Amino acid sequence: MAGFYVQFSEPQSRRQNLRLLALHRALMADLPDGVSDVSPAYVNLYVEFDDQLLSPAAARAWVQEHLEALGTQPGEGTGRTVTIPVRYDGEDLPGVAARTGLKTVEVIRLHSQTEYHVYATGFTPGFPFLGEVPEALRLPRRDTPRRAVPFNAVAIANAQSCVYVLPSPGGWHLLGTALRTIYDPGRESPFLIAAGDTVRFVPQDGPTPPLPAVRDLWPAQPRLPALRIEEPGLLDLLMDGGRVRQAQVGLARSGTLDMRAARTANRLVGNLPRASVLEFTLRGPVLTALHDVVVAVAGFGMRPVGQPMQQSFRLRAGETLRFESVGSGARAYLAVAGGLETLPFLGSSSTDLIGRVGRPLRAGDVLGLGQAGRARPGFSSPLLTLPDALTLRLLPGPQATLEALTALGRAPFRVVGGDRMGLRLSGPAVPGGQVVSEATPEGALQVTPAGEPILLLSDRGRIGGYNKPAVLHPLDLPLAAQVRPGQLVRFRPDLSGSPDEWARRWKMSAD
Repeated sequence: MAGFYVQFSEPQSRRQNLRLLALHRALMADLPDGVSDVSPAYVNLYVEFDDQLLSPAAARAWVQEHLEALGTQPGEGTGRTVTIPVRYDGEDLPGVAARTGLKTVEVIRLHSQTEYHVYATGFTPGFPFLGEVPEALRLPRRDTPRRAVPFNAVAIANAQSCVYVLPSPGGWHLLGTALRTIYDPGRESPFLIAAGDTVRFVPQDGPTPPLPAVRDLWPAQPRLPALRIEEPGLLDLLMDGGRVRQAQVGLARSGTLDMRAARTANRLVGNLPRASVLEFTLRGPVLTALHDVVVAVAGFGMRPVGQPMQQSFRLRAGETLRFESVGSGARAYLAVAGGLETLPFLGSSSTDLIGRVGRPLRAGDVLGLGQAGRARPGFSSPLLTLPDALTLRLLPGPQATLEALTALGRAPFRVVGGDRMGLRLSGPAVPGGQVVSEATPEGALQVTPAGEPILLLSDRGRIGGYNKPAVLHPLDLPLAAQVRPGQLVRFRPDLSGSPDEWARRWKMSAD
């Protein structure tokens, strides 16, 4: 994947944002092959595309054509006004009052009497970025984001307000709790708020609404039962090629983290490359075949007991498949000939744990075949390998500086935590900072003002406000998917070119 930003204004402007949203609507109505997402934010719009299907020059020409048709006049909002009742009980409310020199009641009055324009939705599904916060309330983001912000928290940072529509990390100041559900994957219309809407907050007492139920991704009663989970592994997830063209509502791309291994497994059983597979992390499950099936396993971190890696083999009805852990890598993929029967959500059967779409497998789950498989066992491919010492290539990112890239290449970093959203790294100090919230490319290396690097993966927030001095080379994403906790990682930044050239690679002007 490649991408670039179409820059409209700096700092944020409601007039220019309306023009940006008009361009987004025009682009989404005329998508060429190869464009996987068009993600609007406050002051720019990110275009993501497969450069094997669409050249960078052709992608920019497509955008330029629509910019010229749009002209310089602002677009129009959706015209909808959404009222959100808020219980002002946020953890940071007293601190915001103290830092701004206001009384708590004055903070509540200023925040709730403002009419907010929805500049974008993103970070997590349906998360609204709202402006503008009154001048008297403007405070910078926290230097270190919280690892967990409560469901429906209403917050502010700089000129922005928001609602954390799902539990997630976050670095904004918490003022209260929204009493209306903004996003629910079980509703016919999952999203209450869209970019271009107007939001009003109303102080009100009342209970917090329940967290939305998890949406199922496979039927409880499959047509062709194939596999029963006897014991789950550490984290077993249904995945496919990912949920594309949904960045504008904040849904994660999701999909298999190591697409190379997943496609290998699918190829060995005759499935399409993006077909649904099971992704296992560090420790695999125990499965029993309920029907004769042909399967294949590819990847790292474990291997099937008594069966080959990267070779299709038959499981007879009643036969049990177990996995044993190995010391290298983190994720392996099981593909079933004929694919798995699924209940897609917005075009994909990938689990999105943050978005409450699907869940990890548990004991007693039964998965069915999408169709009767006709593949024969015995097909194999050369074994995938991992290097003993991991070095990942970096390209200059949207906020690249020579100082940050040099720091990233200076010494190894240790993985101190992580999940499918990203990997937290500890090592040399790296210059970081904040930007107006914008789309986050897959593989971006985000650095907070406190100098903490985080390598963003498939389940990352779609919009973020921290510097991204580097992005992972796309061909090294499968290697990042196999990094284990505590592992040392070295980076090799590409320092060719100048800072001006790096900026031109990432930005085109809307003027």
